[in-house]
Amino acid sequence: MKIDGKTRVCGLIGDPVEHTLSPQIHNMLAEALSHNLVYVPFQTRGGAEEVRKALEGAYAMNVLGLNVTVPHKEQAAAAVKEMDPLAAKIGAVNTLVRTEGGYKGFNTDMTGLYRAMAGEGIRIEGEEILLLGAGGAARAVAYMLSRYGAARIYLLNRTPAKAQQIAEEINPAFGRDLIRPMSLTGYTGLPDGKYLAIQATSVGLYPACGEAVIMEDAFYDKVHTGVDLIYRPAETCFMHLVRKNGGQAYNGLKMLLYQAIEAYELWNDVRVEDTLAEKLYERIKEEAGNV
Repeated sequence: MKIDGKTRVCGLIGDPVEHTLSPQIHNMLAEALSHNLVYVPFQTRGGAEEVRKALEGAYAMNVLGLNVTVPHKEQAAAAVKEMDPLAAKIGAVNTLVRTEGGYKGFNTDMTGLYRAMAGEGIRIEGEEILLLGAGGAARAVAYMLSRYGAARIYLLNRTPAKAQQIAEEINPAFGRDLIRPMSLTGYTGLPDGKYLAIQATSVGLYPACGEAVIMEDAFYDKVHTGVDLIYRPAETCFMHLVRKNGGQAYNGLKMLLYQAIEAYELWNDVRVEDTLAEKLYERIKEEAGNV
């Protein structure tokens, strides 16, 4: 990798960022496409004011673009100069693109997850879905599931009021009582049947690998397929419990890859071919499997 006075910088803000595979993906893309670009993680602690200052500093230092991860996706949405219409509906951003006078916020989490699920043959249309979490990532997932025809989304969260807020935002947008907020223990009252479950919290993220937001087998007995947005460790506690109770389970590695590719395309005005995406997936799968 050659670094000189013309090298453009992109990066990731979040807390924590030590676990991230994003630098590998973006630096591989830059190398494969012969772009003079380097991508680095920036640990960014604090709340909304600290995030605003971080974005101002990045812009002042001519940073080309940023990704945003937990817990800053909603704070960053409030701090950008402009929002892509889809990101504005979701209320959270994970990609910031440099424009005249400030950053424009996008959300490639939603499209990245859809591409990843479609690639695994996971159906959304007509499905009854259990969604764990009510943060920025969960809001994006809830919007995506609604957009692609989920029959019902049971939104489980430690704080039911946060789940209620998402329901109040999304249900009117789709004109039906689609999202039903509830506490984490609310699953015990669900109708019998098997559900698609999506884990959209940070619980179980490396290095706290032995944790899941719900630990009871009674929950996982209801799950036919589980998708964890976490990709490190390669098998999370959530995934282990899904498989232990007879379901299929997938991690968030393909989602990470596709949301990163879409961010890279936005920053550099290029199109990443599927053949390159497949090569990158094999390389980062090996990296993720080391934890």
